[in-house]
Amino acid sequence: MMLKSCIRLLSLLLCLPLSSLAQNTDTKTAEIPMLAQRPDIDGRLDESVWSDALVITDLHQVFPQEYVEPFERTEVRLFYSENSLYIGARMFEAEASQISAQVLRQGQGLNSDDLFAVIIDPYLDRRNGYRFEVNANGVRWDGLFQNIDDVEGNWEGIWEARSTTDNQGWTTEIRIPLQTLSFNPDSGTWGINFNRLRRRSGESIAWMSRNREINPSTSGMITGLSGLRQGTGLDIVPSLAVRQQRAFTTPGTSEISYEPQVDVFYKLTPQLNASLTINTDFSATEVDDRQVNLTRFNLFFPEKRDFFLRDVDIFEFGQIGRGGFNQTAGNGSPSASGPARQNGRPFFSRKIGLDSSGQPVDIVAGAKLSGRINNWNIGTLLINQDEAPLTGVDATNIFIGRAVYNLGTRIQLGGIITDGDPQSNNGNTLAGADFRYRNPGLRGNTVETYAFYQQSDTEGKADLDNASWGLGFSLPNSQGPQGAIHFKRTEKNFYPAVGFVNRTDVDEQHGYMGYRHFLPPGGFLRSVLGAVEGYRSETLIDGKVSSQNLGTRVSINNNQGDTFINRWIYNTEVLLRPFTIYRAPDRSRTITLAPGEYNFLETFFGFQLGQQRLFSGNIFFTAGDYFTGEHYEQRGQLNFRPNRNLSMSLSYGEDYIKLPEGNFTVRQYSLNAQYAFSAMWSWSNLIQYDNVSENLGLNSRLVWIPRAGQQAFLVLNWGLEDRDRDNNFESTNADLSLKFNYTFRF
Repeated sequence: MMLKSCIRLLSLLLCLPLSSLAQNTDTKTAEIPMLAQRPDIDGRLDESVWSDALVITDLHQVFPQEYVEPFERTEVRLFYSENSLYIGARMFEAEASQISAQVLRQGQGLNSDDLFAVIIDPYLDRRNGYRFEVNANGVRWDGLFQNIDDVEGNWEGIWEARSTTDNQGWTTEIRIPLQTLSFNPDSGTWGINFNRLRRRSGESIAWMSRNREINPSTSGMITGLSGLRQGTGLDIVPSLAVRQQRAFTTPGTSEISYEPQVDVFYKLTPQLNASLTINTDFSATEVDDRQVNLTRFNLFFPEKRDFFLRDVDIFEFGQIGRGGFNQTAGNGSPSASGPARQNGRPFFSRKIGLDSSGQPVDIVAGAKLSGRINNWNIGTLLINQDEAPLTGVDATNIFIGRAVYNLGTRIQLGGIITDGDPQSNNGNTLAGADFRYRNPGLRGNTVETYAFYQQSDTEGKADLDNASWGLGFSLPNSQGPQGAIHFKRTEKNFYPAVGFVNRTDVDEQHGYMGYRHFLPPGGFLRSVLGAVEGYRSETLIDGKVSSQNLGTRVSINNNQGDTFINRWIYNTEVLLRPFTIYRAPDRSRTITLAPGEYNFLETFFGFQLGQQRLFSGNIFFTAGDYFTGEHYEQRGQLNFRPNRNLSMSLSYGEDYIKLPEGNFTVRQYSLNAQYAFSAMWSWSNLIQYDNVSENLGLNSRLVWIPRAGQQAFLVLNWGLEDRDRDNNFESTNADLSLKFNYTFRF
């Protein structure tokens, strides 16, 4: 039944008009010189070596209108030495005072700022690569491409950048050490692209694009690379963390610990990386954004720990997690929640280093081997996790192995194996295989299809009904016709011990069809998107619906980065057993819904302001029926950036649930205040509260980054709780950490 409906929707998608939307898509090629002189990275482009560099000026506009002349001119210069790639760029601006440069803190996202970005695809495989961004303050941001067009922004590479501003605009100088990259030394041709964003006009400019996409699949090429060296290829990163912890609930409980740590990274070849971590400490890792769960299913929290983020793109499997709404590209669909899209993921590193109750468990040591051998992408990870005394789990070894064969630039065949369970003493193994085809140039459209199969073997579980498989097809276009259909089956005994599952014994379908129309340039509006979309899950035991939503969506964007979204959603929820939707923190009251089928209609309105403004933010409203009653939701965020030093953000969310079984309100607040004293020193503070746990948490981080690869953190975590619900909070725990790390590069 489900597979038939998938096929029907797929047929409709295939019938969409695949028009020739793209033009000027011939791949650009330029020869890069090797020069002996080394410029000072000061952002000025005044050394004579830049006169001998390759000069690229034929950039074109991508937004609001593709392949036309940009409003302002951009000049890019580049050359290389035996151990570094150098890029210099001048961004001309008639009104230099209008340059948006609000971010001064290193590593912070540049969504509010004018920026210049370099995209590098060293293997020229049109799939993987790096994105390096810099703003007019010289603030760096970087990320790894995964799944071609997704960027994992938590990755941090070692590179240099400086910028200066004058009455003609702004300039930047970038040096990327070859030791930061993985590449094939026998290839003299790399994929490369350049992207400039001007926030005031909402303009995106690039050297190469196709169907408004700017990623490794649409890059140009530089040739003439030879004699590249990475030195010894060894990075040694010793760290020392001094940590004081105090539990206020137990008087006199306070302890100080000293945690030395060392990470070693060695390039066995320019394409293959080996890494080792000993006595791993994650005390300086940023805290998660707080979430309150009003569903029957587990939430999904992203990985933020550096060790697991290195080469994270290699471990992606089966396109699991794809299909969410990409507001920037204007494609995808929000009808399937994030946890639903992630369901069945075979490897989810957040399971490592935490016990089943969510408490940290020491990681004694970890080793990783990742990179590329000829046409193979290889990733292996071995972790030795200490015992978890609170849950009685013994010390254990965890292994993950991933291999992908690249058949040309469009087809990938892969496999994955995992062994070990970090949260129980039961044995667990998993094996899977996946396939992907992606063509970014089919008559101006991007076409993608995939399939995967995986099976687990868990001690104490039957060897039947222990598989998960899926397939999908999509037109992830940024303009014109777009759509997708995803089908996934997760059987009842499927258990990826180092993966993520939020529901089993279920078939899931997620699809949408839409069209994004771009208006003529020069007006206030940029584009209008209309779509129909839906998500459906059915129990395997009887083929009946478990959860379903069907709806329509309209999204309107203007040229200043503002967005308006309206959705109408018809929901179906089937409860097979009583569902406790609310439980008071003091356990004095619970609200439980009876088994049965519930149908209800909701409407959603949302508005988001472009982040380049002094005041920006968003506001969202949801209203309608909800199970046996009504649901009213409002969420908002107000950002204030008076200058490049200070940034403040206040977020608020409220869900008011009115049911015959009882009424309740869920509230969440957060305040994020950041002050950058300079590009090297910053202080950030995050306060979060929700009235379900009645917990108030403070995370305060003082950070010193004199240069990439050298960092010091002073981190305070303080927890408070209102046990009596009388608005008087009492301290529960405090954690103060001082951590240094320094990268020695050989």
